Amino acid sequence: MKRITKIVVLGSALLLTAGAASAATASDAPRQREAAALTGTAKLYRSAGDDITFSFNARLAARDTADPMKATGTFEFSHYLNGEGARAKAKVDCLVTGGKVAVVSGVITDSDLPGAEGKRVGVTVHDLGRHDRLGYSWASTGSPVDAKELPKCVSSAPFEKVLKGTGDFTVLPWQPAL
Repeated sequence: MKRITKIVVLGSALLLTAGAASAATASDAPRQREAAALTGTAKLYRSAGDDITFSFNARLAARDTADPMKATGTFEFSHYLNGEGARAKAKVDCLVTGGKVAVVSGVITDSDLPGAEGKRVGVTVHDLGRHDRLGYSWASTGSPVDAKELPKCVSSAPFEKVLKGTGDFTVLPWQPAL
């Protein structure tokens, strides 16, 4: 009888060990890299003291690497000076990155700027570590409301500097098969 008990205990130990090894292998498996991404938040530098913030959570799944218009996520921006201004949130509809530069566009879904909802806007980010730069499609019009119909993934050069210490944008370069 003792001999049977030892075999059962040994068999149970082997099963537990095999299960633990299997679980470790599953959690240690490398995740598939996204095709592209733009994440992070920063404030823009303005000598007049404007409070301008941009935040991004835009991603292109690996399975969609051939179509940047399948990007998902949101981005938000706000601009206030002396208590006046507005904010907006956009649903991502395109993301293209190259090296450390990203262009993302989206349609404004929520804003306190009259006439902004439903407008497409685009933003360009240059990920330079603590010295990131940013540009936006309404740079020449003064407001997203005043811009004409904008195609997807269109923006301006990243001409704005982020406020020192706030640059934490991260661009994951797109690597499409060409």
